Amino acid sequence: MIEILRAGPLTTVQDLGRPGWRDRGLSRCGALDDLALQWGNLLVGNAPGAAGLEFTLGPARLRLNADCCIAVTGTDTEATLDGQPLRPWWRQHVRAGQTLQLAAPHERMRSYVVISGGIAVPAMLGSRSTDLKAGFGGLDGRPLREGDRLPLAPPARLPTRAIGLR
Repeated sequence: MIEILRAGPLTTVQDLGRPGWRDRGLSRCGALDDLALQWGNLLVGNAPGAAGLEFTLGPARLRLNADCCIAVTGTDTEATLDGQPLRPWWRQHVRAGQTLQLAAPHERMRSYVVISGGIAVPAMLGSRSTDLKAGFGGLDGRPLREGDRLPLAPPARLPTRAIGLR
């Protein structure tokens, strides 16, 4: 379970979206930086399209209430885990109850936090992505806010060693 302590201006659940519905008036949605989401998922042992959190601008803070691995990808935001700096684009082990904080990015807009197992909100039309215009997907089709709790899928495997891209 993830608890949102501070959501930031626009935080949503995103995966790779739902292609093939445009002729019915639905956008693809999905992560705006799909490569950052996919790399983060690969770092923590998920399938590339697993759902993660997309933060627009930040700052944000969340509590991870399960032992897991996380990766922070996307823009150059500074991240800390219980006050200790995290390396971006690296896998980090997290113990239940630890708090992740993201600062506002220095440039660009979107940061991603992916968690081993992925965010386990219900899939709508083959995707867990939030569609703000249609009002479905993610958590009730809306941006996340303080106090929200998101379920996690159990990881297929919990990676054991740290790896990263930079």
